[in-house]
Amino acid sequence: MASGHTPCIVDSCPKSGRRLANWGHPVPDSALVSLPSGPAVRHDELIRHVVASTGLAPEIAVRLVADVLGYFGETTEEFVRRRHAELHRRGHPNATIWPQIGAELAGRRVAASPLTERQLRRLVYG
Repeated sequence: MASGHTPCIVDSCPKSGRRLANWGHPVPDSALVSLPSGPAVRHDELIRHVVASTGLAPEIAVRLVADVLGYFGETTEEFVRRRHAELHRRGHPNATIWPQIGAELAGRRVAASPLTERQLRRLVYG
């Protein structure tokens, strides 16, 4: 949902009639999501979206969001090291590991490396 929209307060979908969670449910105080790569952050908008779109209780939505963010919270370097170790333990030779990791990485979201203010400006202004 685009930012700036008013929270959904209907409790059924106008097209399918499926019951929806109330978009206005409060997000619990325990909604701080901690990831190894940085400080704990509240993801209230995402949690409210998960509650509204799935009907999950806010407490469960918090755990779900934390789990998914943790899964995709690895940096590229962390992902490559972890996957290499996993595949190596399973007996795969490096000749097959590197192409597999490259293919997996091409379709995977990873945490961004920290950027300086100058690097951020260059992304915007070139």
